[in-house]
Amino acid sequence: MVRVLIADDHALIRTGLMQLLQEDRSIREVGEAATGEQTLDKLRESRWDLLLLDINMPDRSGLDILKHVRSGFPDTRVLVLSGYPERQYARNVLRAGASGYLAKDAATEELLRAVRMVLQGRRYVSASLAELLVNDLDTDANQPIHSQLSEREFQIFCKIAVGKSVSDIAEELCLSVKTVSTYRSRVLEKMSFANNADITSYALRNGLMQ
Repeated sequence: MVRVLIADDHALIRTGLMQLLQEDRSIREVGEAATGEQTLDKLRESRWDLLLLDINMPDRSGLDILKHVRSGFPDTRVLVLSGYPERQYARNVLRAGASGYLAKDAATEELLRAVRMVLQGRRYVSASLAELLVNDLDTDANQPIHSQLSEREFQIFCKIAVGKSVSDIAEELCLSVKTVSTYRSRVLEKMSFANNADITSYALRNGLMQ
């Protein structure tokens, strides 16, 4: 039987998802976590088959949590739920190892279909995201600039965007200050930005603030 963990900081969303998933007889247990730390604690305490992960958690970003899950709990599949448009985050979370990406305003039937597909070991993308990814194969012209960033570069980009210093980021990610500075330089170079203010401005314009 399947065990699913819901990680979202909104109690109403967790309750709604729990009620929905508990109607599926193949799911033995549904757990919940309101913060990133609670999520990681529950993953350490017992085995979960699927993590439904909100990309925007209060204490640490969903990308950080996803990276921890992929390295520390490789048997737990991750389906990312987000209020952000697919174009902004989907590529990056899929690249980071998520098994799927789904907008929070998706229909109930689509959510259940996504959960079943991911539990079967398959990857899930919506029809609109699939079309977007296919279009990207044809042309680079319409791709957002941040799509060229690597997984780690995008992770650091998001932290710089909200005003975190290089030393703060280094401590959070257990990296050296020199390493984070190098990633910051790569981000600025790839995006043709001059400073952190340009990163923050771009993130605000493109709905990337976590």
